[in-house]
Amino acid sequence: MKREKKAKAKLFSPKYLIYDFVKATAALPGLLIFRPKWIYESEKAKERIRGGALAVSNHYGFFDPLYLMIAIWYRRHRFVCGKEFFESRARFWFKSFLCIPIDRANFNISSLRAITDAMKSGYLVSMFPEGHVNGERTGDLEDFKPGLVLMALQAKAPVIPVYIKPRKRFYERIRFAVGEPIDVTSFYGERPTFAQIGEIARAVREKEEYLKSLV
Repeated sequence: MKREKKAKAKLFSPKYLIYDFVKATAALPGLLIFRPKWIYESEKAKERIRGGALAVSNHYGFFDPLYLMIAIWYRRHRFVCGKEFFESRARFWFKSFLCIPIDRANFNISSLRAITDAMKSGYLVSMFPEGHVNGERTGDLEDFKPGLVLMALQAKAPVIPVYIKPRKRFYERIRFAVGEPIDVTSFYGERPTFAQIGEIARAVREKEEYLKSLV
């Protein structure tokens, strides 16, 4: 109960004014320019995401965070990003948009704790488990990093798979395929082996492949 109250209080914190202002003022232009189309795996996938969760998506371009925010438009996203962005001239914006910095070259327990604590507090954390921008416009998926499974396990949070169809021309509408929440503990319980964690990561990737077929 205390955790729920704490998360609810954070939703109305003044420090999110910049985030909410930019999101609100960009919403209408985004709808007009991208003309988004949502495709859902099932009726269950249409249900609004409540509480802590981990949204994962393919990553083919630098606008993907914006697209993912549109795909799940009714929630704030706390994106996982490299710590180097917090050391750049744009660090003000990454901080204002609730991003969680990690050392991608040396992912450690402190990085894991920062991400899982956010989900435990009721936030939607979003990440691109390919680990980098996949520049191919084919939409082909690379292997997913197993760290996503560890995050979801530690936070006891569902994984929300989203596939963003690559846009080859600026006037193409953006299409999303949203899958059902994945309970990672349903595979091997709460204490899978390292090999089993890899299998779960591959299963999430296979779900993304299925979502790709829907768009």
